Amino acid sequence: MKNTFLILLFAVSCVGLAQKKTQKFEIQKSEAQWKKELTPEEYDVLREKGTERPFSGKYVNNFDRGIYVCAACDNLLFYSDAKFHSDCGWPSFDKAVKGSVIYVNDSSHGMDRTEVNCAKCGGHLGHVFDDGPTKTGQRFCTNSVSVKFIPTKK
Repeated sequence: MKNTFLILLFAVSCVGLAQKKTQKFEIQKSEAQWKKELTPEEYDVLREKGTERPFSGKYVNNFDRGIYVCAACDNLLFYSDAKFHSDCGWPSFDKAVKGSVIYVNDSSHGMDRTEVNCAKCGGHLGHVFDDGPTKTGQRFCTNSVSVKFIPTKK
């Protein structure tokens, strides 16, 4: 019984990884290429599904006008008007640009969550929750290191 539980736990935890590895994205690179192009922190989050420490990201309190793009491939992900202050420790948005992200069931760490990945390169951005305070009801909890902010030109 114990062995069956361990095998089941391992299989369930690998589902999200298998979904990402088998899906074809517009941008295809080897892990060696990604390691060469990304900083160690970007690689950890975008390619290994890491998470930056809460309140440590450079965009947590950024409310300037502009756009947020994927740090790995420059895919447009969020407009600044979708960003809101949530006190969760990570930049939060109430909606992604249509078609810019994909959603993957994530049952790691003993939780059922929805992982959010870049639709163009497959990079891990964070998770989306249905507890947002705006009319969309969504809270895209996004790692700062997974995105780049491009300010609106004045």
